[in-house]
Amino acid sequence: MNSPHSTEYDADAFGSSVGLGDQPALLVIDLINAFTDPTTKLGSDVSGVLEQTARLLTAFREHDCPRYFTTVAFEESYGDAGRFIEKVPALRELRLGTDAVEVDDRVAPEGDERVILKKYASAFFGTDLATELTTHRVDTLVLAGVTTSGCVRATAVDSLQHGYRTIVPADAVGDRADGPHQANLFDIDAKYGDVVTTDAVVNHLSNNEY
Repeated sequence: MNSPHSTEYDADAFGSSVGLGDQPALLVIDLINAFTDPTTKLGSDVSGVLEQTARLLTAFREHDCPRYFTTVAFEESYGDAGRFIEKVPALRELRLGTDAVEVDDRVAPEGDERVILKKYASAFFGTDLATELTTHRVDTLVLAGVTTSGCVRATAVDSLQHGYRTIVPADAVGDRADGPHQANLFDIDAKYGDVVTTDAVVNHLSNNEY
């Protein structure tokens, strides 16, 4: 995505590129069955997102760069869901221990790749993700998954605030509607990270040693 250009988003004031650093990591956000199955209350057709995420996973595995996944799941009492579940009742589908909260087989974790359990939108909030990234000396976080306007955006904002270069391949993230998807990509690119393509990330990894 090109940097925003308008009177309100001058190219010299917003949307500069941060680029990929010396140690990128891939974070696959909430590509779990409840979100990838269009027949569920939370799901939609994100087949394209799954395809591009699979490409990113292959590239990051080939270069042995860190990979992480997230899921969101709640206890039977939903006491760990706070007000979130009041605002979004469909989240009741996300029960711990059910198939709904398992990562979709098309992008399933391999080996020691961790699935980080979260309760809210950001992958940083209430999790040990930051500790993992520090341990592996990560300086760049590439985000894939769903939804652009929800967990992807929240994670992008927190990624910036934790000091990481933040990269969002536009074709590897998705939403239930195109309007929120495009608006949030615009906003992320203007303020929080670089919105690029999966091709750009894969080519960068291929052309640099990690």
